[in-house]
Amino acid sequence: MEEQGEEQWVRRFRDGDGCGTKLVCFPHAGGWAAAYRTWPQGLPSDVGVLAVRYPGREDRHGDPLPSGLEVLADDIADAFGELARHRLVLFGHSMGASVAHEVAVRLQERGCPPAALCVSGRRPPRLLDDRRRLSGTDEEIIADIVRFDARRAAVFADPDLRKMVLPAIRADYRLVDDYCGGDRPPLDCPVYGYVGDDDPEVTVEQMRGWAEVTRQAFRLRVLPGGHFYLMAEEAALLADLSGVLSGVLGRVAATAETTTRS
Repeated sequence: MEEQGEEQWVRRFRDGDGCGTKLVCFPHAGGWAAAYRTWPQGLPSDVGVLAVRYPGREDRHGDPLPSGLEVLADDIADAFGELARHRLVLFGHSMGASVAHEVAVRLQERGCPPAALCVSGRRPPRLLDDRRRLSGTDEEIIADIVRFDARRAAVFADPDLRKMVLPAIRADYRLVDDYCGGDRPPLDCPVYGYVGDDDPEVTVEQMRGWAEVTRQAFRLRVLPGGHFYLMAEEAALLADLSGVLSGVLGRVAATAETTTRS
């Protein structure tokens, strides 16, 4: 049953026997797992690349939409099953950063914390009070999406595609608007932040607030671009993430050596 839940919630772009570390990616509001399909090409071959499949889109189009972001995080953590026992690095962009953080908290509470959390283009949970509200009419939501990603305009120009994708997008926007954040138990893993230098949704200084969510190290990388900087700067982002993943392996090796000596 756990495996069925895992496969329902996780899309595996690369996950062979040699993938000791697994990078699990969380899409932005209105996004889907396929956004990460090219990432294996830019990451070490011994790293698994997986993405979370939110309900209401792709081949989960008929699945019930979550009632809240924390409920979504509960469902994802429950579905991870055997996957949670592996060495995981979580990456989330925009809404996905909040979901990834909430999942990290839940995994830690269950005794299987991630090896690292990577958050991108999103305010930390204690700085959400005065954020811009996203929900509105369908036309306002569409205009907001196209403002950040003009490529999506073609989807909304097709009446059938528009009818298919809008329910999940509306639901995601509601999740983001209703999510209050606030204090969470501090993580026992390092946190890595990423942001575009021209992101209208979050400032560099606000991104530094993610340092408060962990007892371990925090590091912020600023890349050129706006809210979806990671499209144009994919190569630079993946090069940096490769360093993060190498650091995870280095810490594992150092811990194992210390244990052996003692």
